[in-house]
Amino acid sequence: MTDTDDHGALKPEQLGAYFALMEAVSLLQHAVEQQLRAEGDLSWVQFQLLARLADAHGQLTMTALADSVVYSRSGLTYQAAQLEKAGLVTRAPSSDDERATLVTITPAGLERVAAVLPGHIEVARHLLFDPLADDDLRHLGDIMTRVRDHMRAQPPRSAAPRKRRTPTDEPTDPAAAQP
Repeated sequence: MTDTDDHGALKPEQLGAYFALMEAVSLLQHAVEQQLRAEGDLSWVQFQLLARLADAHGQLTMTALADSVVYSRSGLTYQAAQLEKAGLVTRAPSSDDERATLVTITPAGLERVAAVLPGHIEVARHLLFDPLADDDLRHLGDIMTRVRDHMRAQPPRSAAPRKRRTPTDEPTDPAAAQP
């Protein structure tokens, strides 16, 4: 038995689950973003970076951060610069690997996480956990862990080669190509 019909389309149950998941994630992320902006002047990505650093006891490489929050290298560089400008993190070359940059959460960064965390927990509890029975929560946790682990089994985004521009990538003038 396959998971698709003869034309490769998703089954109605799959499509329904997909759209329900995406909408729920969007609604939750929007509410979390509003709470983080209001209580800590942080974006969702900035909060994720600070929370990951706090959880890692203060320091990670930019690559490890990018992989953990599933964010582009360039986007992460920008977000880390914003957090550094705000005094919430510091960045420095690694003494172990000259190619790596270490990001360290500052005491002010730890204070900011502590300040927004209660509101963050309340939003998650109200929107995600309150409508679930204990058994539902166990099932959801099991399902989402399997899905996440399946997705994480792919090489991390930071391991993907960077796309380099080649002369053939450059836009050409069609008029110049004609004799």
